Amino acid sequence: MLLERAPLWRRMLAEYLGSFLLAAIVIGSGIAAQNLSPNALGLELLENAAATGLGLYFLIVTFGPISGAHFNPIISIVDALFGGVSWRSAWSYLVAQIAGCVTGAIVANLMFSRAAVSLSTDHRGSLAHGLSEVIATAGLVLVIFALARTQRSSLAPAAVGSYIACAYFFTSSTSFANPAIVVGRMFSNSFAGIAPASAPLFVVAEVIGGVAGVGLIKLLFGGVTARGASTVTVAHETDLRNGAV
Repeated sequence: MLLERAPLWRRMLAEYLGSFLLAAIVIGSGIAAQNLSPNALGLELLENAAATGLGLYFLIVTFGPISGAHFNPIISIVDALFGGVSWRSAWSYLVAQIAGCVTGAIVANLMFSRAAVSLSTDHRGSLAHGLSEVIATAGLVLVIFALARTQRSSLAPAAVGSYIACAYFFTSSTSFANPAIVVGRMFSNSFAGIAPASAPLFVVAEVIGGVAGVGLIKLLFGGVTARGASTVTVAHETDLRNGAV
């Protein structure tokens, strides 16, 4: 059931808190994996992927009814393209998402007695990494908006969490698929970090992946209506009688 429409500040707060916790989960579990399973990269990646996938599930379930639980500028912009939210909301979400991911990274560092800010030295700037981000982001957009188009958004929390956990292993980039988390992960020199010099490639690749994902949705489903987009990733607070907000 839809709640009464929340003001923009409340939806931004939901996006901030969700992005904050997502970054804390991704980076914190990466640091924990390094500590618990040193020199076992496969096991470290499995631990990081499992924590991220489970974390996404409960974050979407928790914040979805308020803002749609995007936590990702690409998803917010695609949602605006399909009319699920207004452009004003999408750009406001973007600010909240980046702020949340940066502060989440800082808190994750502090929780493991590390410097609050330690720029990553993990360079991921190859063409293979870029291609991986295109594929990972296009797949994420396809999963989310295909479920919305077919009125199965109730499956989104499990589907998104499972997809990202899986994509950790089938992409060489470990599937960031999110420009906000790219920015946040620059601030942690840990297993989950990314060097600032590699970040532009990832962001550009993710934008390309987002465009490709929109193209796939239009080819496969003929697009998504504003009413359908308003259920991304959970039916959330929009006023369809007066248009997206």
